[in-house]
Order: sequence, then structure tokens, then C-alpha cells
Amino acid sequence: MESVWSRDTQIPSRETLHGNISADIAIIGAGMAGVLIAYSLKKIGYNPIILEASRIGSGQTKNTTAKITSQHNLIYHKLIAQFGKEQARQYAEANQRAVTEYRNIISRENIDCRLETRSAFLYSKKNSEPLIEETEAAQSLGIPADFTTTTALPFEVAGAVVFRDQAQFHPLKFLEAISKPIEIYENTRVKTVEENKIITDNGTITASHIVFAAHYPFINVPGYYFLRMHQERSYVIALEKTARLDGMYLGIGSGGLSFRDNGSSLLLGGGGHRTGENSDGGIYNLLRQKAKEYYPDSVETACWSAQDCMTVDGVPYIGRYSSATPGWYVATGFQKWGMTSSMVSAMIISDLITRGKSEYEEVFSPNRFKPSASLNVLFEEGKQAVKGQVKMYFYVPKEHISHIENGHGGIIDYNEKKIGVYKDDTGHPHFIEVKCPHLGCQLEWNPDEKSWDCPCHGSRFDYKGNLLDNPAQSPLLGGYKIKNED
Repeated sequence: MESVWSRDTQIPSRETLHGNISADIAIIGAGMAGVLIAYSLKKIGYNPIILEASRIGSGQTKNTTAKITSQHNLIYHKLIAQFGKEQARQYAEANQRAVTEYRNIISRENIDCRLETRSAFLYSKKNSEPLIEETEAAQSLGIPADFTTTTALPFEVAGAVVFRDQAQFHPLKFLEAISKPIEIYENTRVKTVEENKIITDNGTITASHIVFAAHYPFINVPGYYFLRMHQERSYVIALEKTARLDGMYLGIGSGGLSFRDNGSSLLLGGGGHRTGENSDGGIYNLLRQKAKEYYPDSVETACWSAQDCMTVDGVPYIGRYSSATPGWYVATGFQKWGMTSSMVSAMIISDLITRGKSEYEEVFSPNRFKPSASLNVLFEEGKQAVKGQVKMYFYVPKEHISHIENGHGGIIDYNEKKIGVYKDDTGHPHFIEVKCPHLGCQLEWNPDEKSWDCPCHGSRFDYKGNLLDNPAQSPLLGGYKIKNED
């Protein structure tokens, strides 16, 4: 499974860090947020470095649908009610400005990344009332929004909110261009951060300012991000031989679908669920059924999935990591709006580092959550759940996995221990420890992607136990064998 962006763009590789270095600013994560933050700081005159566990853009950036928009589902009516009009206006202005900033950078750097101006539609097939409320809320905050009942979708709608002059682009071509002048170390996984020191397997970086832009913060305390975010997965298929659209579309409510053109193809997305809650599978097939219903002559050319951090109040955490760590900053919890939120992160964090303040920091402040002292106890219990795991070999009788079919995975109980089993297409079993190394939650099998997913905090692992998504920082334990295996 590979996105359309990955198929036609290979960003040149960078060297791995070896040895100890110092920097004014160190950024963890070379996705869109991390690179944009570094780009913004470099333009001001700083020389930030980026540490990336894998490759540039290898995380969620390569799996986005790449919509650049301030339309973030039914957000503005909710923001006014929960945060007040002033903070709601901050959110609106920051995201509207983010759309403009993308255009400015692309024009200034002369980047060929297929930037196209598009309207963003939020639609419903059944209920127009929340869309009318959202239109009025957006208008009250200065966003040029309109309500309409006319769309280019292949079905009737009850109504839609439309934001004009939004955009879409090729994210990896953009990322490749802006990352060229930035000092980036790939295949350099950060193990931990202690005050102003970043510790990796191959060296230590000492920095005055440290930015966590690696999707999900892996330092649990302080910050407690694991208590105020969960992760969700969503799925996309690319289709040829479909009708052209006049904009980017997203359906509200259960079963809502995402639509956007990409050259001659259409990207159809949906099927979102909390990570670790897809035991039945079948989401790609659901999208394929919708494709045949709406575009009978369409042909699928690609399919892939993405993962998003969801905050408890629907607003990203962008700003100072915690009150206890004055030199640390964070950009996370982007919901489904990673491209726009990445630019907002660059705007806010570059201002905080260079000026000590940002006009948008109040609404996005990570410190709007105030943990109590009792959370330290919860964290210690979590550490104990994974403490003392030792790699060793266990022998599982064949009859204990006979019910698992080839190409499928499941959990078995053997000798008072839960073991994850995946049988490949030849019937060969792959065993793993199903306790997540992050905080000890039991993993669940995801049949659509042949992965072991954590329903607590969203860490993911392939069927061999290799780490796919954080906040976990290490692979799963294996070492189980079939008893009396031939």
C-alpha cells in the first residue's frame, strides 16, 4: 500500500547522525510540520537541525490527502461556544493565514508541486441545519463562507458549507523543495530528551530550543499528552475514469466521505475509526463499493491509510511543551488537518522562539490542560506494566493456533500469557508480544493493514513486531516458536 505522492517522488537521502553536536534549535521529526518550522526559522537567520527516525516525509505527510484549508469540519460553531469569540477568531485567522503562507512560499521558491486553488465543501446528505450554523459561525469570524445546495458530487445533498480560495497540492514535492537547505539527519531515532540534551543511539545533541514535531509526543511527563489525545485511522483509494470535481469535499457525520481531484484521478477517502478498533476490517472494500456505486466505470490505481492525533477539545496543541520545560515546544494533535496545522505550527513556534510570543498562542496553547499531581501515580503504574520484559523463547503447540486462517491474525492465551499470532499466506506463523511497549495496553489486530494497533494511544506495529507509528519507541518482543515444528 503506497500513496500516490510516494509513487512519483523520492526525496534524496541524508546522512545519519554520528557523534555529539550542538545547535541553537533542534527539531524532532522531518514531516511537514518539522520541516516548515525549520524552514521558517532558517529564513529568519537561524540554523536549526532536524532529527528524523526514518526518512524525510516518511510518516503521516506521505499519507495525507493534502488539502490546505481552514475548513475543519464543524469547528467554528463549537469553538465560539467553548472558547469564546476571540479565541475562535485566532483559530480562524491562523488557518486562513496558513493557506496564504503556502501560496507565498511556493511562489517565492518557484516550487512545482501542483498547487491548485479549490473551494472546500463540507456537506451532508441528510441534515442541513448544522451546516447553516457553521456557515454563520464562520462568517462571524471573518471567513468568506457560503451555504449552498449545489455541488459536483455524484449524489444529492441536503446542503453544504463552501469556503472559497482554499488549495490542494502535492505534499512531497513541496517538502522536497523546502527541505533542501536544511540540515537533516535521517535514520536517527531519538531515545529520550533530558533538559537540553537529545539522546539518540549514535550521539547526543545539545540545544537551547527543542521542538517535538514527530506526530505524537513520546515524552510522557511532563505534558501528559497520552492522557489528552487518541489516534484515528482513515483510508483512501485513488480512482481513474471518474468525473471531475470543482473542489474538495468532506461529509459530516458517520459514513461521511472525502473527495478531491489529483490530476486525472480522484482520491476517495473515509472509513475512519479509532486506532485499534478495526477487528472486523473491510474498510477498503467499503470504499470500493462506494466507488462502484458513484463511479461505475472507475478503476482503482492505489490505496493507503493515514493516522491522525485527536485532541480532547478538537484544537491542536501548538506551543510550549509544558510550564516545567521552558526550552521545549510541541506541535501535535492536528486532527485531520495536518497540512494547514503544520503551517500554523511554523508560524507560532518560530514566533515563540524568536519573539517570545505569538498572536495565536492562546487558543493553541498546550498548557490549556492542567494535570493534577495524581497523574504521576498513573504514569508510574504504566511504566510498571512494561517493566522487566525479557526476550526469550516460548513454544506454542500447533493446535493452539489451528483456528487462525492463513493471511489472518489473532490473539491466543497460552500458559497464562496473551500471544499475537499472524499466519502468512503459506501458513507460517509469526508470534509477537501483544503488550504495547509504550504503556502496556493490549494490542489489537487490524486485518485491513495486517498490523497490531494500540487502542489506547495509537502505536502500531507490523506483523513481525516492527514499529510503524509512535508514541511507542521500540518494537514488540517476539521469539515464540511452534512446538515440534518440522
